[in-house]
Amino acid sequence: MFALTGVSKVYTGRPALGPVTLDVPTGRTTVLIGPSGCGKSTLIRLLIGLVEPDAGTVTFAGTPVVPGTARAVRLRTGYVIQDGGLFPHLTARGNVTLMARHLGWDRARLDARVNELAGLTRFPPDGLDRFPAQLSGGQRQRVGLMRALVLDPDALLLDEPLGALDPLVRADLQSELRDIFRALGKTVVLVTHDLGEAAFFADKVVLLRDGQIVQQGTPADLWHRPVDPFVTRFVQAQRGPEVPAGD
Repeated sequence: MFALTGVSKVYTGRPALGPVTLDVPTGRTTVLIGPSGCGKSTLIRLLIGLVEPDAGTVTFAGTPVVPGTARAVRLRTGYVIQDGGLFPHLTARGNVTLMARHLGWDRARLDARVNELAGLTRFPPDGLDRFPAQLSGGQRQRVGLMRALVLDPDALLLDEPLGALDPLVRADLQSELRDIFRALGKTVVLVTHDLGEAAFFADKVVLLRDGQIVQQGTPADLWHRPVDPFVTRFVQAQRGPEVPAGD
């Protein structure tokens, strides 16, 4: 679905990412993980053209992601950030339907899609006309997910979507998100710093350090077949649940 070839990004003279070559498989969940500042968020923004690479190429479904194609790519890609990234002056319904209204959807189609997504994400219907400040953190994250899904995108990108939530709400949403990913069969790229969360979601894990890919594979590969001492230190520092041997 996505492919990066020799991609690098520099901010104010400081390398943020690369060179990185990576394929994101269609219909699977790829998790980007690593310490703060390793380039995870930069990589996910490159995928949909929110930033441009200084070198290399990014493609989406075979099409280069460049300024001229970025809008079309974004219309086929849902994007969720921490705490939902909602517009505070719009209700939950207004946030969810923003792009669909921009594209001219009629009221009946909007209402049907909102009701469908509220059921999928277990969002209370009576919360749709509340503003973000009147919603809990978990509810705001559900609204952010509904907004990302409203156009039925081919791919879903999530940048630390659960990082601001308390542990109980986070655990509930993890289970719900995994069920949604499996039910919809979307291509998913998820950023986290938590290896346990990565193991919970991932078909493929990509571990980064200082803008470089250190190892990629299954969660079991990182636990049981580390390719570098940093991988071992990172896994041991997390002290997450043991991953069974094998793929």
